[in-house]
Amino acid sequence: MEEGSSVDFYSLPEGCISNILSLTTPRDACRSSLVSSIFKSAADSDAVWEKFLPSDYQDIISRSVSPFPALFSSKKDLYLHLCNHTILIDEGKKSFALEKWSGRKCYMVAARELLIIWGDTPEYWRWISLPESRFSDVAELLDVFWLEIHGKMDTQMLSMKTTYAAYLVYKFTEDTYGLGPVEVSVKFVRGGGGGWHTVYMDSDGSLRRKHQIFQQTGQVRVSSSYTLSFPALAHLVQRKRQLPRERGDGWIEIEMGEFFNNRGEDGEVEMSLIEVKGGKSKSGLIIQGIELRPKESK
Repeated sequence: MEEGSSVDFYSLPEGCISNILSLTTPRDACRSSLVSSIFKSAADSDAVWEKFLPSDYQDIISRSVSPFPALFSSKKDLYLHLCNHTILIDEGKKSFALEKWSGRKCYMVAARELLIIWGDTPEYWRWISLPESRFSDVAELLDVFWLEIHGKMDTQMLSMKTTYAAYLVYKFTEDTYGLGPVEVSVKFVRGGGGGWHTVYMDSDGSLRRKHQIFQQTGQVRVSSSYTLSFPALAHLVQRKRQLPRERGDGWIEIEMGEFFNNRGEDGEVEMSLIEVKGGKSKSGLIIQGIELRPKESK
């Protein structure tokens, strides 16, 4: 090609445009469909969306425990279905979905699949059903001094070359008590990784409200019921993951940590939460599971 010459993309065959778009992202493909009719046809083609689907999507779908539509009009429709509808897999012990704009995998490990210390002791925990949970049952904390929860996920199941964050998904009963700061960690079982750090479950929502006020005004009124110091709150502003976030599904989540899944060859990653030093009786925590999803870009 002579120096200074250019390529007229509008003159390229549709198949060539599809091949190019399949090397981009779902977001880019959707945007390119606005360029022209031929770009829209190429961007909507099965050749493009087959590349955006996980290579093992058929195996994942085959593990679904609920009825799954047998036919889709296109691979794009299948992709969007997996983005907008969480499916239960592996005997209902995990859920699966795709992150819409990247196509990366998202999983939640159900409470039944977690190691909850004393979880099978009726005096300490009980298993209940909630209509707002995606799983058949959730774990409700009745009364413990020793709070300890662990979960694992095989990195081969996750998207490669992706930074993941793990989130404890939970809510509180009306008579919650004793739940303060807890220690969390996310690390590879083989080879270690991230250390422990403190997060605040914030059962009464006071820290979230004061954090919001601080973001809006830069000032916080300290009351007798609020024991976190001003410097500590300022630190929380810089590290938002220490505070929980309300989800759109009515649950709360707190980030436990993150890790980079390079090629899925690191074995299992372990997510842990403990509070064993406070010496206080704790009650009123409801655990749905631990969710792993691609880390939001900053």
